[in-house]
Amino acid sequence: MLSERSLAALEDMLDNICLAQEFTSNVSLDALAADRRTFYAVVRCLEIISEAARRLDVEVVERHPEIPWRDLRGAGNVYRHDYGNVSPRTVLRTAREALPILRAAVEAELAGSSGLA
Repeated sequence: MLSERSLAALEDMLDNICLAQEFTSNVSLDALAADRRTFYAVVRCLEIISEAARRLDVEVVERHPEIPWRDLRGAGNVYRHDYGNVSPRTVLRTAREALPILRAAVEAELAGSSGLA
């Protein structure tokens, strides 16, 4: 059973994964680079996902070794402190390649907890 803290973190993660995927669906790299509002929105989603991952119980993390948790948690520091080096290419690749894998793990945890996903 998930702790309330992990449950809230997973729900925040899923919400922001869905938003980031919605914002980047059918968007080219050039379009994302040109649209500052969308770029900032997706980066904010990634920042929230990173921060929420820090609140997960160790048991949740251990059930999903396919997720690079350390990198995921550390990405928030880049978004907050090294924001000048956050490229649209990396953001789009993250949304399209990493978030589907993370989403599957988050949905599995939520489904196992209370049938939410």
